[in-house]
Amino acid sequence: MPSESSHLNDQSDSQSVDGTNAQPSACAGYQASGLYRSGHFQTVFPTLLRRVTGVSWQRERITTADQDFIDLDWLSGGHSRLVLLCHGLEGDSDTHYMKGMARAVSAAGWDVVGYHFRGCSGEPNLLARAYHSGATDDLAKVIDHVLSGGQYQQLALVGFSLGGNLVLKYLGEPNNNRPPQLCGGVAISPPCDLSGCCDRLDEAQNWIYQQRFLLSLQGKMNAKGEIVRRALGVDQLPKCRSVREFDHRFTAPLHGFDGATDYYQQSSSKQFLGEITHPALLISAWDDPFLSPSCFPEKGQVSDQLQLKYSQHGGHVSFMQRDSSGDYWAEQRCVEFLAAF
Repeated sequence: MPSESSHLNDQSDSQSVDGTNAQPSACAGYQASGLYRSGHFQTVFPTLLRRVTGVSWQRERITTADQDFIDLDWLSGGHSRLVLLCHGLEGDSDTHYMKGMARAVSAAGWDVVGYHFRGCSGEPNLLARAYHSGATDDLAKVIDHVLSGGQYQQLALVGFSLGGNLVLKYLGEPNNNRPPQLCGGVAISPPCDLSGCCDRLDEAQNWIYQQRFLLSLQGKMNAKGEIVRRALGVDQLPKCRSVREFDHRFTAPLHGFDGATDYYQQSSSKQFLGEITHPALLISAWDDPFLSPSCFPEKGQVSDQLQLKYSQHGGHVSFMQRDSSGDYWAEQRCVEFLAAF
């Protein structure tokens, strides 16, 4: 990970990327002091203690073509602009970052829909397959559905962590059927290189995060039991010791990949960043405990449409700040970016 001296000036923790060297951002920089300068504190504290008020979701369930279901949570205000939020690994619409962003963009005049990946809305989905970091086919189906009523003239995508990788991949992969309403997207703390991210999770300092993910992921597979056993052709579901092993034994075979390596190669958004044709913003922190250096692309590696904003501090999908609005820094930057549309 880059040293503090190479990526931090005296005025601001926030950096924009220009070529191979980080330069001071033209936007207001992210300031961190005290415990806020700890990536682990930033990552853990909001998850446990942040409370976001003023967001009352309305649930909608849609049926997929393969006879499964996807749940959407709506925060509607009768606007002609819609933000579609994509959560992170084992997240849902009630996570602090989803509700925090929903509150911020709603106040800025957007309707909001929180997209639950299959199996993440509090009820097991009906098929052995679930979701994964590159499942833009499901994302495209959700986009088609939310635009089908004709209410929205503009659509923006905002993704967090795994959802951020999904948004960037969708914006950059070959696709001739993107809707004309699509105006851009934002990715916060995306693991652009999935294999590098798993390497980071394997580090001793991240043991507790990995165990938490595994407990949830493995629990969902066990809950579906016989459906998954039949799909994998096994009598007993394996117990995994790492996210990489889980992806190799479950995610890859259940979603048509030839092992974890193939899954990571095909689903990492890093390879698609040079082809993004809509305005996009990527926000990450160098002290994010989940992201490897390979998850921080440089300007020469991405499309001119993609703005890169890196800060020395901020943790994983956090960027806490003391502000009377209750909004976090990344939420305010997202609102500013969307305002340009």
